[in-house]
Amino acid sequence: MAKLSTEELLSAFKEMTIIELSEFVKEFEETFDVTAAAVAVAGPAGGAAAAEEEQTEFDVVLESAGDKKIAVIKEVRALTSLGLKEAKEVVDSAPKAVLEGAAKEAAEKAKEALEAAGATVTVK
Repeated sequence: MAKLSTEELLSAFKEMTIIELSEFVKEFEETFDVTAAAVAVAGPAGGAAAAEEEQTEFDVVLESAGDKKIAVIKEVRALTSLGLKEAKEVVDSAPKAVLEGAAKEAAEKAKEALEAAGATVTVK
């Protein structure tokens, strides 16, 4: 398929009716899993890269407790406001998010603390 220039695309859009243009936008959003507002702000190619660079919230995910399960449960309790039973359930149901929407520094500190206790952790 030949690549169309911006002028050619605009010319094609000018010939469309409002209903046709609305249908095109819906199809575009479904095809690329975006909203028209996001496309207008970020552009079609730069949207994913811009989102990764500006990430401010991170999830700390406990992948496995390792050999020192009790120490990991203690760290989960220290990092969260969970009780003993709830912290044990989090550790037992790994992989499970321990912290969600944490700042980068807090996520890194939590990861270090959990790994020091013997857990396997990822930050997303």
